[in-house]
Amino acid sequence: MKIDFWSDIVCPYCGLMDHRLRLALDRFAHGDQVQVTHRSFQVHPDLPRAGVSQRKLIEMAGAPRSTLDRILRPIERAAEAEGLTPYRAIDRTLGPTDLAHELLAYAADQGQSNEIWAAMFRAHFGKARKLWTAEEVLDFAEEVGLDRDGAAEALRSRRYRARVAADQTEAQRLGASGTPFLVLDDRVAIPGAIGTDDLLAVITEAWAESHPMPQPLPIVAGGDGLCAPDGCAAPATT
Repeated sequence: MKIDFWSDIVCPYCGLMDHRLRLALDRFAHGDQVQVTHRSFQVHPDLPRAGVSQRKLIEMAGAPRSTLDRILRPIERAAEAEGLTPYRAIDRTLGPTDLAHELLAYAADQGQSNEIWAAMFRAHFGKARKLWTAEEVLDFAEEVGLDRDGAAEALRSRRYRARVAADQTEAQRLGASGTPFLVLDDRVAIPGAIGTDDLLAVITEAWAESHPMPQPLPIVAGGDGLCAPDGCAAPATT
């Protein structure tokens, strides 16, 4: 089975779903046969490179201040209950994530996609890390063991920019209007965050549909006899 997981590094539901997906696959009987591919979707591409606080972003969007307690605070509480602590959905700065996504694409080509995505979520939500400028992204790359010179060349050349844009275009073609957005085996879409138990149930159902159990064939009566390991027998007579 394959799972395509579109997310943005500044989306608090995405960091939570990344954690829940790992928990669900740990509990799934065939988890070692599931390939997770992280894909890019930028939620706030037009933010200033210096970044803005979450509170300022809410103000810029014209949303009520109650959004903090109504939406973001419950995300923090859910993360804490599920073992993600600290998890800063409010006290943090957000910025454009184009360079962060290009680094993540570079990491994928180094065979380190999933672990670098997880590390970036932990850095941003666990430490309120800023990852908007090339220097910030490269400092992070070096800390998680990526080659700084290789990463710097990738960002300087912008050779992953088209791949990042193509990821988002594909998600939108499939019906995504935001993140997180998961697609299982190109057949089932999960728009938005759901609980670990619900996620496991969807994965289990999708697996069963693509791996049906063999069923015995219909039996036609009237044969002339049957040989089995314990001998042969003539057909029964009435």
